[in-house]
Amino acid sequence: MEKLLIKGGKPLHGKVKVSGAKNAVLPIIIAALLAKTPSTFDDVPLLEDVRAISEVLKCLGVKVDDSVSHTLVVDSSNITDCEPPYELVSAMRASFLVLGPLLARKGKARISMPGGCAIGARPIDIHLKAFEALGVKIEQGHGYIVATAPNGIKGATVYFDFPSVGATEHVMMLASLAEGKTVLENVAQEPEIVDLANYLNKMGAKVRGAGTPVIKIEGVSELHGAEYTIIPDRIEAGTYMIAAAMTGGDVLIENVLPEHQKPLTAKLREAGAVVEEDVDRIHVVGSGKLKAVDIKTLPYPGFPTDMQAQMMAMLVVAEGNSKVTETVFENRFMHVNELIRMGAKITTEGRSASIEGPAQLTGCFVRCTDLRAGAAMILAGLVAEGQTEIGDLHHIDRGYENIVEKLTGLGADIERIENENV
Repeated sequence: MEKLLIKGGKPLHGKVKVSGAKNAVLPIIIAALLAKTPSTFDDVPLLEDVRAISEVLKCLGVKVDDSVSHTLVVDSSNITDCEPPYELVSAMRASFLVLGPLLARKGKARISMPGGCAIGARPIDIHLKAFEALGVKIEQGHGYIVATAPNGIKGATVYFDFPSVGATEHVMMLASLAEGKTVLENVAQEPEIVDLANYLNKMGAKVRGAGTPVIKIEGVSELHGAEYTIIPDRIEAGTYMIAAAMTGGDVLIENVLPEHQKPLTAKLREAGAVVEEDVDRIHVVGSGKLKAVDIKTLPYPGFPTDMQAQMMAMLVVAEGNSKVTETVFENRFMHVNELIRMGAKITTEGRSASIEGPAQLTGCFVRCTDLRAGAAMILAGLVAEGQTEIGDLHHIDRGYENIVEKLTGLGADIERIENENV
């Protein structure tokens, strides 16, 4: 096992380039299952989650070539299995999305109930209800789901009870090969949804309205592979934006789409940071003391739940009292106890956290309880007095490419070492 060692107190300066988006690349790789010819993806981040989803596809008979750095070639011309291994699916929630493409290609699919970060219930009911509306027969039992389409997949109008990102992506993929027209209402509007739709359309699908509450899909008989470049990771970009602000640094973040960062940009400016936007770059300067702000996570275009933990780390050292309200996941405050260990003054009640700042954080041993909580621990370590040790790094490896090297390039005192106590 490894751990991070961070010696805090150094303002970050310089340039950092954002990698391709984790939350976009995973469903796009899975969508390649729909095609009978190979797809080539560029700007693929080197992440544990990408490796894991590649392994899932390989177990289905798909050829995956990652011999060129940041490029992935996926050839689904010969799918040999309709059931991915339990061990892989249970460890990674996104792998559940193979159910729809497998069903569309093979007429049947069997999959275990999904796993992933323990940040709260992310029910699959929305997925399954939508599938049933499209003519899919669902059988559940013994921890597995079996999906068949005895009369074919038929277009339908589906209203989502909640704008679930995963369900929106899943049903978009299935409906692309359905017979007739599908209308999806109250869907997720995240940039990753738009990215998936753009890839599907390059494959020959007819998807319209992605990025709005209503998506319309005209089913086609088959899809072909395509070459596609993944969008920049808005959550990684946001993490470096916060790092610059809370360390009092001066950082130019490259390969970022400012439009995707608007909720965070607004809050950083409200807190007193200077944020300047260019076409594909954002310049953040932490000028003086940061001020307390309140945030409330919401589906896009609201403040992203994936930035809540990192923002809380910043608010801990900001002047005044802040309130963080989490509306998307009910168990996404696991980082609070770790921040309190470092000296943060946080009280929680239900889905709200009250923060009394500024706190003088001091380094100690903390754990990454999930992916974004891990990023929050790193941010806290960057401003803490003394040395911070961070364990359970596998969470961070799921979503941040070369974060140690990137932060070191900005002047942070951070290294990754073997944990001799484990």
